[in-house]
Amino acid sequence: MTTTHRITNDVLDAARDLQSFCQLQKWRMCFIGGVAVQRWGEPRFTQDADITLITGFGGEGGFIEKILSGFQPRIPNAAGFAARNRVLLLKHSNGISLDVGLGALPFEEHSVERASAFDYSPKHRLITCSAEDLIVHKAFAGRPQDWLDVEAILMRQNKKLDLKLVWEELSPLADVKDEPEILDRLRSLVAVTIGARFAPRKSRRA
Repeated sequence: MTTTHRITNDVLDAARDLQSFCQLQKWRMCFIGGVAVQRWGEPRFTQDADITLITGFGGEGGFIEKILSGFQPRIPNAAGFAARNRVLLLKHSNGISLDVGLGALPFEEHSVERASAFDYSPKHRLITCSAEDLIVHKAFAGRPQDWLDVEAILMRQNKKLDLKLVWEELSPLADVKDEPEILDRLRSLVAVTIGARFAPRKSRRA
């Protein structure tokens, strides 16, 4: 399927260039965020591109230094910010913002392993996370727009989703965040959009 949805050529160009840069280094990565939403959820206006780049723990400095040799930082001392917050804030030469999440958690590894390519246009073939992993990313982030995106993904992908996988990946993340309500909110959305019998069981504290 080839589509541009509500994503501009500037965003697609910037995303393609970042992906190409990572592939030249033989780095493992995939797009998450708004770019992936265009594929799996309700197409909406997207002004930036976000990736998960697998760096592991301890070797992030080499990745950061290499990326900054090819892309402009978006803030002063972007390297220091990335080391502290595990996200490198970049700007493409066309002005589009690029966020590089420095991935090391098991879920991030799994998400990149499950990623696949999608044709946004004849010139833009991008690797995105799966619909299931996008739900996990969005539910864990938990901002109002994230939950709107989760609902849209559930409605659009519906019974094609592997909800067991979603639950297996999201549950330990919700535990780490100590927010079991994340699971309850997702359960409610699944019940409304797909059906109560497809909703995971209500979360329980240990």
